[in-house]
Order: sequence, then structure tokens, then C-alpha cells
Amino acid sequence: MLNLSRNINFQEISMKDIEKISTLKTPQEVIGLVKIPLWPTLNYDSLKHRFSLVLDNVQDPGNMGTIIRTADWFGIADIICSEDTVDVYNPKVVQATMGSLARVNVHYTNLEQVLPQIKLPLFGAMLDGENMYNTNFGDEGLLVMGNEGNGISPAIERLINTKITIPRAGKAESLNVAIATAILCAEIKRNSMK
Repeated sequence: MLNLSRNINFQEISMKDIEKISTLKTPQEVIGLVKIPLWPTLNYDSLKHRFSLVLDNVQDPGNMGTIIRTADWFGIADIICSEDTVDVYNPKVVQATMGSLARVNVHYTNLEQVLPQIKLPLFGAMLDGENMYNTNFGDEGLLVMGNEGNGISPAIERLINTKITIPRAGKAESLNVAIATAILCAEIKRNSMK
């Protein structure tokens, strides 16, 4: 018997039933059913004096979930996604967030129309950008991360103020978008603590 809060309604079922309900091959012993929250409308003024993430056509559910979890770790409250970014309620995304989905606001919008209206510095992760260690991030802005295979789309790239890169020491061609997001978030946080 689980020790749950009295505010949580629960019903015990067999492991066989959990296996039927779950999308996982080897599910956990507990499955939660929750209402999809209504995200607050994206308020451009609320993005000032802090950093937010922008995801341009990120498709892999595991990467998306890991990015949400990373945002939560670094205190990033908002992620702004292109309309073709993977659905935040994809079961693999939800699982990969490990609960962080409840603490990070995820907005879907037409980035090409919205980003110019926000009036904050736009930093884009690019292979040909300036070394992130030489970048002055300041205390506010938007960090744009692109598609796993194609990077940031040309339409969004044109809007970027500062192209940044994680300096490469080895021979790998690229980094996974979730790993790159974590490294850049760590550098932005370190930069803001100076």
C-alpha cells in the first residue's frame, strides 16, 4: 500500500492492468492520471530580466522532455516552441520530464511572428557562432535551440542577434540538442552569477 496524501484519489489495480494501460514495456508500479493544465498566455513583459528557451522544430520526445527538465533545474520558467515542435503531452516527453512539466510553462506559437515582438536579445546555438565563453549574455534574453538534424531554420536564424557555439575540443560533428541546451544554460547561469 502506498503512503499517499489524502488529496490524491487512487485505486489499486493489478500489475497486469498497469501493463495494459502503460505505453512502456516495463512500467512502474504507479500510473498517474492528471488534467492537462491551462498554460498562462505568453506575456512578453514577464520574460524581461531573465532567460527563456526557444525551441525551433525540436522533434525527438526524449530531447524535449530532457530540455524541460533542464529548464526546471536552471530556474527557467518558460519555453517557447515553434508550432512544429513535438507535442509536450507526448507520453515519452512527459516521462522524460520526470515531473518538471508541472513547473515549466510551455508555449506553442509562430516564432517568426512572435520573436520580433518580444524585444529581448536572441542568442542562437549555431556551429559557426562565437565561443560561448566569450559571450556577454547579460541578465535577460532568449536562447534559441534548433532541430536535431537541421539546426535553427533560416527564417528564425535571421532574427538572431548573437550566434553562439560550444567550443569543440574533439572530433564529434555535433552535440545532442538536449545536451547542448544544458551546457548553454549552465554557462548563462554562471555568467549571471558574476
